[in-house]
Amino acid sequence: MPSFTRRQLVLLVLLTVIWGLNWPVMKHGLAHFPPLTFRAISLVIGLAVIGLAVWAQKIPFRIPREYWGKVLMLAIPNVIVWHCLMILAIPNLSSGRAAILAYTMPIFSAIVGSVVFKDRLGSRAWLGVAAAALGVLLLLWHEIGALGSKPFGMLIMLTSALSWAIGTQLLRRIQIPVPLMTLSFWMIALASGVLVIVATVFEHDRWVMPDGAATFGILYNAFLALGFAQITWFFLARTLPPVASTLSVMLIPVIGVFSGSMMLGEVLHWQDWTAVGLMMVAIASVLMPARKS
Repeated sequence: MPSFTRRQLVLLVLLTVIWGLNWPVMKHGLAHFPPLTFRAISLVIGLAVIGLAVWAQKIPFRIPREYWGKVLMLAIPNVIVWHCLMILAIPNLSSGRAAILAYTMPIFSAIVGSVVFKDRLGSRAWLGVAAAALGVLLLLWHEIGALGSKPFGMLIMLTSALSWAIGTQLLRRIQIPVPLMTLSFWMIALASGVLVIVATVFEHDRWVMPDGAATFGILYNAFLALGFAQITWFFLARTLPPVASTLSVMLIPVIGVFSGSMMLGEVLHWQDWTAVGLMMVAIASVLMPARKS
């Protein structure tokens, strides 16, 4: 199993906290605001933040023409499909359960890597996958009846998680000779364009001025969840093996569940507490150093 540098661990902690708290932030922000428009505004502002960072560091924006097909291939599963479907699912789920379903991504990623790309996963990696899968099932225990009557949210969130898992695998394998910040900028730019068009077509008749919750959620997403955490995720996904970069952030849905309980009053059950231990097993399976022979 891989070892983590201090930089990777610090970034991983920050990413985990920011993305974990973002689920109740988004749920609260979407209470009186159309979801696609919410995400489109967040992406556009986040794109400006990333662009400013690229410009300040004097990183070139240019991507050679022959690599644009690969950029699009990465952008579609990693940001376009993910952002469109994920934000549509949130109004139909509690924030904690939305986070749990989204983070079935590590399970999908490990399976896709093993079946499609022939990754060889050790027993500890499969232990992590199994623990994460069981944790997801436990945390959904009291939601089965509701999800059965409202399958839309569950199905599109699982589809978005699968898309993100495929994108994570591709991100490690498709090499484009440009700085990561440049690649991130253009991937977010493509997603921003798609979300603006989709939001305009389907939600223009629902446009209103954002209230305080929506404004806070948009700014939180633009500056932290996108401007900082999205680039951090791309860095970790590229510098760590796929199973490590995905299973190691399984604490995010745990934070999402408990912060949703504290901020939105969502009820917790014994399954939630048991799942925390299983998520710890999943994280330990990739963070603990391998025993030297």
